[in-house]
Amino acid sequence: MSEVLYDQIGREYTSTRRPDPRIGAAILTALGSARSVVNVGAGAGAYEPAGRSLVAVEPSRQMIGQRPGGTSPVVQAAAEALPFEAGSFDAALAVLTLHHWSDWRSGLREMRRVASRLVIFTFEPSACARFWLTEAYFPAIVELDRSRCPMIADIARELGTCRVEHIAIPHDCADGFLAAFWRRPEAYLDPGVRARMSGFALLDPDVVARGVARLRSDLESGAWERRFGHLRSLEALDLCYRLVVTN
Repeated sequence: MSEVLYDQIGREYTSTRRPDPRIGAAILTALGSARSVVNVGAGAGAYEPAGRSLVAVEPSRQMIGQRPGGTSPVVQAAAEALPFEAGSFDAALAVLTLHHWSDWRSGLREMRRVASRLVIFTFEPSACARFWLTEAYFPAIVELDRSRCPMIADIARELGTCRVEHIAIPHDCADGFLAAFWRRPEAYLDPGVRARMSGFALLDPDVVARGVARLRSDLESGAWERRFGHLRSLEALDLCYRLVVTN
């Protein structure tokens, strides 16, 4: 499903999905001293560390075409069948991709097979329900994510010994994933912004239209400000994003 989905939404993907340096710094720290890295579900190459031997793995030809020239080599393949020998890399990286895999457990086992350290940036689907966007306007995204994204506890059980870090999202996050605009609600009215978010792309267009209409109305009437305006004073917010790291 991910290949087909990103062949659809991958066009001009990088117009709103650029790596945020603060999230990038957390990922770089988690990679530690790893000299060779495989980036699984690499997309357009965001968060790939410089100065290391890196190979990207991505199933979607559309996303591969979004990668800037001169980047690391990329292999068109799926996470569940990595075309590498065991122990080929020091670390395996996966950024906001597990929820697109057909079998996330198989994908994690493949990552463990080819690398000694895993660094996974993902989200906790149960926590997404507490985000104002999904709570008040698009609850269908919560149901969608619960059906396709593994719980952090399940990931931890699959991996065994690992640590989980909560990643607070800065108010001016450069990477336009679902909760990136938590302090900029007007952004969700932009169809170009929504088009780069898989959660919106997978919803029925009528459901999206109704939610957008409610949000627009609440912004115009001041209802959003009365209910959620306190968020505008925050610099960062812990929403549902987690960094899972094996040692």
